[in-house]
Amino acid sequence: MGKDKKILRAEIVASGLVQGVGFRYYVLRNAKNLELTGFVKNLYNGDVLTIAEGERWKIEELFRLIKIGPISAHVRKATISWEEATGEFKDFEVRY
Repeated sequence: MGKDKKILRAEIVASGLVQGVGFRYYVLRNAKNLELTGFVKNLYNGDVLTIAEGERWKIEELFRLIKIGPISAHVRKATISWEEATGEFKDFEVRY
C-alpha cells in the first residue's frame, strides 16, 4: 500500500439493508480509527452516503469496510467517486 500523503475526497454510497442496522455508527467508528474527516448520513432512498477526506489508502480501507458492513447489514452495492479535497471538515460525524 503506497502511503501517498495527498489528501483526497471520496463520495461513497452504500445500498442494500444499510439503514436501521447501526451502519452509520459502524462507518463513524471506522472513519475515526482511520483519522478521516467528513460525514455519514442516511438518504431518503434507503442508501447511506459517506463523504470522507484523507489519504487515499485510508479512504480505500474505509470503502473496503463499508462493502462488508456491520453484522446486521447486507450491503448489496457500494460505489466510490473521487474528488479534490476541500478541507472543510474538522472531524468525522453522523449527519441527520
